[in-house]
Amino acid sequence: MSLLPGVPLSVLDLAPVGDGASASDAVQASLELARLADELGFIRFWLAEHYSMPGIASSAPAVLIGAVAAATREIRVGSGGVMLPNHAPLVVAEQFGTLAALHPGRIDLGLGRAPGTDPRTAAALRRSAEPLGPDDFPEQLGELACFLTGEFPDGHPYRQIRSVPQADAPPPIWLLGSSLYSAQLAAVLGLPFAFASHFAPDLLQQAASIYRARFQPSEARARPWVMLGLNVFAADTDAEARRLFTSVQQAFVTLRRGEPGPLPPPVDTMEGRWSPAERATAEHALRYAIVGSADTVRTGIVEFVEHERPDEIMATAMIFDHAARLRSFELLSEIAAGVLSR
Repeated sequence: MSLLPGVPLSVLDLAPVGDGASASDAVQASLELARLADELGFIRFWLAEHYSMPGIASSAPAVLIGAVAAATREIRVGSGGVMLPNHAPLVVAEQFGTLAALHPGRIDLGLGRAPGTDPRTAAALRRSAEPLGPDDFPEQLGELACFLTGEFPDGHPYRQIRSVPQADAPPPIWLLGSSLYSAQLAAVLGLPFAFASHFAPDLLQQAASIYRARFQPSEARARPWVMLGLNVFAADTDAEARRLFTSVQQAFVTLRRGEPGPLPPPVDTMEGRWSPAERATAEHALRYAIVGSADTVRTGIVEFVEHERPDEIMATAMIFDHAARLRSFELLSEIAAGVLSR
């Protein structure tokens, strides 16, 4: 599915746990959304790794990827992403080698450089309080790539270690980021690059420009490929979409206050629920959000594509009501088809 010719459309999901719901409810809702995305023709369905957050049930993306891939037929399923500093590269290679063996040609491995959580949780994940240095991520990435292919250079201490199972075709690696570092590394390595503009908009244009200018073709990709995250909240009316969006606004504020919780239900107004400073911070961070009726979303997406020139868009929608979330993606599918037919 494309919004404009050559601009595929994908889905990012965090398995949101709504207030009053269970983790089981959240996971089942994600499976239903994935099946719908598959039927509607979306290209990918990615799951994000987060920890110690009661409103997100996707802390083990490899497990969910297996369930989603088994519940769907054609859509690519992947991580958006696995936070590599939290894991031994061999373990990640084994997990995604297994997934690729189970679902050949349908698995993506998106990798992030940040731990994606607070220092104490990161230490518990790695069983070490030792902070990671700036050179650790490229080293981890190199080890992971070698484990996936089974091809370590001569003299490497891990040359005799094999990651089992090893798929006939390893899952493609994507680098994720919200800064310039990952953009530069992805360019040097010739990897596709996904920018987290849906919550970290500040460096989008600079990162995309650097990545494209410095891209070096590789076996993975002959040309650069930039996927951009975008919040899309579509409903039958502008007012209803704005109401649905208040769940994310509330969650953003409570997270910044250090009080993360389940995804709250929408409210009629945010007045009295945030300070002027909190409102300014939330509106800035969520700047790349298109919220409204089909006509409003269509206009917003066309402007986004024309201005930011993504190679692919990954839409996300943390909507409290599951039926409304499904409806939002149905409308987005209809909008994409309408844009192409004009």
